[in-house]
Amino acid sequence: MIKPSSPTPYHLRTYNLSEIDQRIAHVYMPLILYYPNHEICSLTPDDKVRVIKMSLSQSLTRYYPFAGRLHTPTASYIDCNDEGVVFVEAKNDSQLNMFQQISDGQLFADGMVWENTHERASLAAVQVNHFACGGMAVTVSMSHRIGDACTLDSFVSHWASVARYGSTDHKEVLPLDPHFIQSPATTNFLAYETSVLKPWRCANPVTRKFVFPNSKLQDLKNKVIALAEGESTLSIINKLPTRVEVLTALVYKTVVAATNPGSSSFKPSILVVPVNIRNKLVPKLPQTTVGNLIADMLVTTRHESESSLCLVVSEIKKQKMELERVQNPQLARQKTDLILSRLGNEDLENMAKRSFWCSSLCMSGLNKVDFGWGYPKLVSTTYGSSTHTGSVLMDTPNGDGIEAWVTLETQDMERFQNDKDMLSFAKIN
Repeated sequence: MIKPSSPTPYHLRTYNLSEIDQRIAHVYMPLILYYPNHEICSLTPDDKVRVIKMSLSQSLTRYYPFAGRLHTPTASYIDCNDEGVVFVEAKNDSQLNMFQQISDGQLFADGMVWENTHERASLAAVQVNHFACGGMAVTVSMSHRIGDACTLDSFVSHWASVARYGSTDHKEVLPLDPHFIQSPATTNFLAYETSVLKPWRCANPVTRKFVFPNSKLQDLKNKVIALAEGESTLSIINKLPTRVEVLTALVYKTVVAATNPGSSSFKPSILVVPVNIRNKLVPKLPQTTVGNLIADMLVTTRHESESSLCLVVSEIKKQKMELERVQNPQLARQKTDLILSRLGNEDLENMAKRSFWCSSLCMSGLNKVDFGWGYPKLVSTTYGSSTHTGSVLMDTPNGDGIEAWVTLETQDMERFQNDKDMLSFAKIN
């Protein structure tokens, strides 16, 4: 167990979770950072582990709730008792490249990957994996109850900066300090347990990575705009669709086609796109704000025509604009609830059974997480060890494109990865 280097002050011992935090299931979000054996680095593997441990302990003095505990998986607050986070060091006789195609559960401490946790479990865990080639993979698991992907990004970036500069008080580290919102004490808020909108579980999941170069993404943007000419969606789409918007639409359109192969009866589905709202609130919040500051954009698909690139992109842009200048996170969440309330229970239940979640970590700092021995060769924070359909979008390590890690049923993936339209913009890794 790695504990904070300094004890948490008494007045900070109770960290109340916001209502949005309490709506999130207590599951672990996974992150893998792959580091090759750089010859220019003089540190031995043991030296690197000492740096990682010491800087993690120092960072936990700032991110003190991470070292605490939930009394139960549905508790409304964290007991910041400094019990610490799980730390595991492992050795593997294989080469690092063998583990760069998919996130493997064995690389994570105690297999903490997208699984519900028992009470009193550590809220975060780290495993350092040494490979025969001298490379290493640092994996991080963080409970979704205490934060979203942006929180995970901020935490790891802060931790790596402390490792490089040796102190939490260094002028380069201070701007990365966490920002906490004081939430009022509440009773347990169990809305997430009764929600029918949950990720679609696969019986036989498989994950593939698809790479979309920037030049192809520009072609895709041009195609979307060209298709929108003369349609009611043109005025919205012409507002410079982003790479993420058009790629999300392409992936979802391909998923809809792959899961409805020649079917006489079209099966309705729903696209769920979580969006970071820190910079959309009034006033804006720092990106280092800890918690689940997200709203879900929902695109319903009752008929095949509703999965067209134009309609999906325009709906995403429309809902994104509606989130601008929201007064507080609760109002942003209410917009999502309003969309769900407009659907009939039976309609929503049928769509939820075929929900597809698409998260974007593009423009994050994860590709530049440097503990003192260079940037990672590859970063993966995927559904690879999950049984749920979905996709995670990330910038390629060289910055020339986006990687889409897609998880589907085995038979659906076979059709997805052979879709000619999708392949015209991508290459399979």
